[in-house]
Amino acid sequence: MAIAQKGSKVSVHYTGRLTDGTVFDSSEGRDPLAFEVGAGQMIPGFDAAVNGMSIGDKKTVTIPSEEAYGPKNEQMIMDVPKENLPEDMRAEVKEGMKLYMQTAQGQPVPVTVVGVEEASIKIDANHELAGKDLVFDIELVSVD
Repeated sequence: MAIAQKGSKVSVHYTGRLTDGTVFDSSEGRDPLAFEVGAGQMIPGFDAAVNGMSIGDKKTVTIPSEEAYGPKNEQMIMDVPKENLPEDMRAEVKEGMKLYMQTAQGQPVPVTVVGVEEASIKIDANHELAGKDLVFDIELVSVD
């Protein structure tokens, strides 16, 4: 029987939850997720959990934030003057909105508006799951 190991191309079905039970992602109703074990395509804790599984194995793992999306980085929370926003957006921006900023190299970076003042907004560029421990139900479907 094939066992998932570093370099194996695998497919898994999964459900990801926060520790309070809130589901944030799932492959239910979709094709299984395919990736190469140990290639850095997945968060480290998920990769490690699949390593050593056999086809048909199911497991539930709790992945600490350090092995998921890392701790929340306070330097990624910043104030942006509203004058830096497109003019038509300045009056519309609200807390909780998802926006895209650009790096100096032109790469899009998703950010969340976490505060709105008269002349500025506060944005958080951390991954939305940063600082959170994650729980995954994993079923190994195939190994190549």
